[in-house]
Amino acid sequence: MIIVGIRTDKPEAELWYRDTEASTEDSVQWQAHRALADTIHVQLQHLLDKNGVQLDVVEGLVAFQGPGSFTGLRIGLTVANTLAYGLSVPIVGTTSDDWFAAGAKRLVQGDNDQQVMPEYGAPVHITQQKK
Repeated sequence: MIIVGIRTDKPEAELWYRDTEASTEDSVQWQAHRALADTIHVQLQHLLDKNGVQLDVVEGLVAFQGPGSFTGLRIGLTVANTLAYGLSVPIVGTTSDDWFAAGAKRLVQGDNDQQVMPEYGAPVHITQQKK
């Protein structure tokens, strides 16, 4: 099973790749900070190219769902959920320190959250609309 992991809760974003059949794992981390939306797709393609696979062979996604940066989580989870939907593959969300390993294990067991929602770690503060 080819699994991709996405973590975007902090300025240094992470993408992970695991092929369970070939027992290979790889990752890329970069200082995305305010350029996350511009760089995440480029970094994902770089990671897949480095491992000699195309996006259409990905069989599952693991997304770190928080807690963390409001905007970072929104961007990363939007990319993860959209990829899962577009590729018709399962997706799972995790929050633990070993998030990618825990999520990959869930995918191999057949779990599918279908959509991963963020956990910000605190209530979201919404400003009242001005009239």
